[in-house]
Amino acid sequence: MPKEQGQKVVATNRKARHDYTIEDTYEAGLVLTGTEVKSLRAGRASLVDGYAFIDGNEAWLDAVHIPEYTEGTWTNHPPRRKRKLLLHKAQIIKISHKTKEGGYTLIPLSIYFLDGRAKVEIAVAKGKREYDKRHALRERQDKREAARAMSTRTNRGE
Repeated sequence: MPKEQGQKVVATNRKARHDYTIEDTYEAGLVLTGTEVKSLRAGRASLVDGYAFIDGNEAWLDAVHIPEYTEGTWTNHPPRRKRKLLLHKAQIIKISHKTKEGGYTLIPLSIYFLDGRAKVEIAVAKGKREYDKRHALRERQDKREAARAMSTRTNRGE
């Protein structure tokens, strides 16, 4: 059987970019059980309440919901368990120092398969205030209106 190639996105955390200002992103491997991998390959996962943390010299992903595999039996996994992240020691130290500064947290942005291996993209992020969120929405709406005005202007041939 040929080896799987390319990137297949399983789940993304779209609300994260709205709620947080992203500082740094890292790609980490995941330690999973067999039924978790099968459930992910079926495209089933939710990152909504998920977060990551550093405990000692290890990185962990918690509260990410990977539902039970439908064809699994007694070997099924608990849907919301702590999962170990695979990162280099230097990356863990750098992330640890950044999150200890205050105001920074570690959130998952997406889960995907890269060349057949499960990966998670995590980000060191700072929470946005309400007015920052409103400002970002207003900017995006203004850009959209400007683009729409430019496209109607070029379509009329003026």
